[in-house]
Amino acid sequence: MTDGTDDRSGRKRRCAEADPLHLIHEALTTMRFGAIQLTVHEGKLVQMEVTEKRRFT
Repeated sequence: MTDGTDDRSGRKRRCAEADPLHLIHEALTTMRFGAIQLTVHEGKLVQMEVTEKRRFT
């Protein structure tokens, strides 16, 4: 059970408690160019990596 304790950097842990579908939707709606990589272990989503590219003309 997580109690919202700080991680080593001092930030509150929130990704473990957040709804994964909400986080994926948020990433999709806020990025213009980039990639989202989902990592699955034993049929469960365990990690999401978002790489956003910034393009200059």
